[in-house]
Amino acid sequence: METKTAPARTMIMYRADGMQFNYRVVGVCLDDGHVLMHKMEGDDFWSLPGGRCELLEPAAEALARELREELEAEVRVERLLWLVENFFRYDGRDFHELGLYFKVELPPDYPHLDKAETFHRDEGDQRLLFQWFPVDKLEHQRVFPTFLRQGMAHLPESIVHVVHTDVDEKA
Repeated sequence: METKTAPARTMIMYRADGMQFNYRVVGVCLDDGHVLMHKMEGDDFWSLPGGRCELLEPAAEALARELREELEAEVRVERLLWLVENFFRYDGRDFHELGLYFKVELPPDYPHLDKAETFHRDEGDQRLLFQWFPVDKLEHQRVFPTFLRQGMAHLPESIVHVVHTDVDEKA
């Protein structure tokens, strides 16, 4: 009898000569004027949750998978907000990231809707910290990409293409 094994996951990323390309999907989770942000333990900045797409995986499915893994929740992926070409430096490496930023809806019974709570999830050997931030106070937070500090206050009505460079070394 033949045993089937799950196919290997192939994330869409490429490294060469101290640079890296990522294809990333991102979730904009809003609740009561707050947005859910996360960071890796040890980092001094926040970003929106999400992750890399796999080869042959549609973006909305990839985002639902990533948020299922990170938040332990079945989210509803709604509409695409931003298509972002993001250029930045992190951990000594130059990044070129193509990001699809979707508005997502958490389930109404999600256990971490308390805005005063910081919660964590372990992803492999990394610990992710999650926290809700008031959208109107993001300009005072260390958030990357930095266009989100103002962009979150006025979500676009239709898809917006953003070409963004962060010159601030993240770590």
